[in-house]
Amino acid sequence: MRRVLVQQAPIDITAELEALGQNGAGAVASFTGLVRATANGHPLAALRLEHYPGMTERALTRLAKAAQTRWDLSGCTIIHRIGRLTPGETIVLAAAASRHRAAALAATGFLIDRLKTGAPFWKAEEFTDGTTAWVRARAEDEAAAATWDEIGG
Repeated sequence: MRRVLVQQAPIDITAELEALGQNGAGAVASFTGLVRATANGHPLAALRLEHYPGMTERALTRLAKAAQTRWDLSGCTIIHRIGRLTPGETIVLAAAASRHRAAALAATGFLIDRLKTGAPFWKAEEFTDGTTAWVRARAEDEAAAATWDEIGG
């Protein structure tokens, strides 16, 4: 099972994880990303996410396939939201299912680390004072993604 979606609608995390666990899995691991309340110490009103339709879905599908090739997974789910989201809302769900926890946990880490740097999304922070700023790539995210190269992935 492989499920990749880019959508404006909220993510039904419970339903997604239940579906992922129905393929004979012994473990389902997941990461849920939320909109922060602040950015660089400034209160956020919202985070606006944009993407390149078609290209984004292809990039996420390649990422899911890479995880399924590297680990013995019974399923893999990536759902990323777009549009204007407010603090506390879910932005992304990355999840993997396998017979044993080690593969599910590792695959989930791989998915979110690589998604942060390799998927074509653009994010603009809207602050409560009315200003906006585009989110720049972070060295920490690049380093986390590069770790998977170092360990064979």
